[in-house]
Amino acid sequence: MTFTKGLKLGINSYSKAFQFIKKYKLTWYFLFPLVLNIILFTLGYSSTVSLSTKWFVYVSDWLCVDSWNFWGSGFLSSMLLFFLNIVLRLLFIIIFAYIGGYVVIILMSPVYAILSEKVETIITGNDYPFEFNQFIKDIWRGIRLATRNFLIELLLTIVLLLLSFLPVIGLFTSLTLFIISSYFYGFSFIDYSLERKKLNMNESIAFVKTNKGLAIGNGTIFSLVLLIPFVGVLISSFVSIITLVAATITTTQTLVIKQNE
Repeated sequence: MTFTKGLKLGINSYSKAFQFIKKYKLTWYFLFPLVLNIILFTLGYSSTVSLSTKWFVYVSDWLCVDSWNFWGSGFLSSMLLFFLNIVLRLLFIIIFAYIGGYVVIILMSPVYAILSEKVETIITGNDYPFEFNQFIKDIWRGIRLATRNFLIELLLTIVLLLLSFLPVIGLFTSLTLFIISSYFYGFSFIDYSLERKKLNMNESIAFVKTNKGLAIGNGTIFSLVLLIPFVGVLISSFVSIITLVAATITTTQTLVIKQNE
């Protein structure tokens, strides 16, 4: 499969995946991202409140706030706490915006393993009896692969950001980073289908390298959603369900074509 053909197939598969989800009544899987968002929001909010309070105590001791007795000191102290709250929440949003995609993939891996298998069963008729040990292996492999992809992407991001200070290269940094991100996200979703075919990690890597366009196409919409300020990660958890179905459909088709060649 050529790069361009794979790219088009990957991107176009999103509309097919959405129709597939509706047709086969898989919409209830969107409940999992909803629960995940509630948990992440609750943990994120409580963590930032707790940290801001601890920071306030530390900064207060450092600035000797308790000894302030000038006019307006109470107001200034309140503003300091408010400022620390804002800074911490902004830091949380910025950091989570970068790593949030992989956080979603890792936390949703049990759902992805089940859904990907369900989609392939509908498409091919192949039945995969539930095996708890295999289920755990699928989850663990998904987590390992997502972690691997994140670390490689992080390394490439650092290198590209350093190179971006050079003339001309800097003009293409943002686009290159987006393509890299799409590739690794797509890879993470595609691997659920490859694992079921008993491909080991190296064989899976080789497959995706051969089908770079497909991987980038599968990860493009997911990556675009993550770029939405503030709510990108929250929305991406819902989009990930569609991405997983799209990746399963296209990977299954690609493997069938490969077998018939």
